[in-house]
Amino acid sequence: MNAQTSPGMAVPAVVPAAELPDGAERFDVVVVGFGIAGGCAALEAARSGARVLLLERAAVHGGTSSMSGGHFYLGGGTAVQKATGHEDTAEAMARYLMASTKDPDEEKIRTYCEGSVEHFDWLEALGFAFERSYFPGKAVIQPGTEGLMFTGNEKVWPFRDGIPPAPRGHKVPVPGDTEGTKIVMDLLRDRVEEAGVEVRYETGATNLVVDAGGAVAGVAWRNFDRTGVVAAAGVVIAAGGFVMNADMVAAYTPALGEKLFTLGGTYDDGLGIRLGQSAGAALEHMDEPFITAPFYPPSSLVKGLIVNSRGERFVAEDSYHARTSYFVLRQPGAAAYLIADSDHMEEQRMPLVPLKDGYETIEEMEAGLKLPPGSLAATMARYNEHAARGEDPDFHKHPDWLAPQAKGPWGVYDLTLGTALYAGFTLGGMATTVDGEVRRADGSVIGGLYAAGACASNIAQDGAGYCSGTQLGEGSFFGRRAGAAAAARARGTSR
Repeated sequence: MNAQTSPGMAVPAVVPAAELPDGAERFDVVVVGFGIAGGCAALEAARSGARVLLLERAAVHGGTSSMSGGHFYLGGGTAVQKATGHEDTAEAMARYLMASTKDPDEEKIRTYCEGSVEHFDWLEALGFAFERSYFPGKAVIQPGTEGLMFTGNEKVWPFRDGIPPAPRGHKVPVPGDTEGTKIVMDLLRDRVEEAGVEVRYETGATNLVVDAGGAVAGVAWRNFDRTGVVAAAGVVIAAGGFVMNADMVAAYTPALGEKLFTLGGTYDDGLGIRLGQSAGAALEHMDEPFITAPFYPPSSLVKGLIVNSRGERFVAEDSYHARTSYFVLRQPGAAAYLIADSDHMEEQRMPLVPLKDGYETIEEMEAGLKLPPGSLAATMARYNEHAARGEDPDFHKHPDWLAPQAKGPWGVYDLTLGTALYAGFTLGGMATTVDGEVRRADGSVIGGLYAAGACASNIAQDGAGYCSGTQLGEGSFFGRRAGAAAAARARGTSR
């Protein structure tokens, strides 16, 4: 069975609009999926005056968004940035994202950055507040309720050269690294209900309704053994990614199918993307996953050095963990080792990367790791010599994270895929405009069809440039724009 005929790759048939029954239900806007993107789309559409139906396959709201820790990537001078003494501008934020994004869409990036402060205020107006505090350490997510930290590569070369680094990872006031976003989703549910959105749980979209001109004009739905169709001027698909679809993962991002933990929910099965394909949607960056195996905290390990199976360094160790993983997976055998000496080898508090062994000498370590003779000794001698002067001419690691690893014994942490616990999710999705309109391969827009969140491709495009909080940030931001645009289309077609 080839990829195109495997069940998980099946594209649903469209329902011709001419076959809609007389008396079919009609809404201005139908939103598919009640995660962060879908909830924001539905709320903004309703606040724009549209009659909105929100369909959710699960029995509750939240989707995969509710499982996440609660980082929103925002900047340009938010209240938290100002309160904690961090200067930032929309221009600096845009320049950073333009420099770090694989295939940057300048219109989207500038719109996101210029609207970031307003979006921060909009999120807090749902009924919560980001704590006006800053976490200065290097961690995957703040250990407590601190409202701000660095969650990208802003301080990593080459991005720090010429672009003033600023922390933009805004975390909701919930300790820990899971389920923080649930408080936002609960508030979003309340606001959606207040705005008059009709929400139907355990009801999934199965097909798109398409008119003779190729525009989307509604959806078909299923609720257990009940089925039906709904007509709408605008349909917003916000149904998640495809990390739980083995066929799509094998076809697009096979690395996600290899020995790692998938970050997603039951309904991250790519159906939203395949619904878009049925109407002619083009897909972007489908081969780019987010994959990470964080080796910190403690942050002292960042001062160590990472080598591959040839005993060579290949990445600046102070990179954001997804960037490090991006380069690890491109090494021979996806093998890599983090080396720290006795002064820096503290006990890990999050042992996703196991300690392989301890070694009394560099020669013993080289032999134990089966590295080419003399390779590690040369690499460490060069690293230590320059680190003692606060320099890293090879990978430009920030001086804050440079320290000679010269005091034995040495510990080796195994970053090899299959040994370290890597986790990942998908980043690719439908090609969209800045207002969430879905594009065809020729760049034209499919009338009436919008997409946001993990089933759309926006700013987050690959692991090398990813910043924690981008998925929630862009999902909520572009979800709002998609909902507003769908509502505007409904107003235009009703005249």
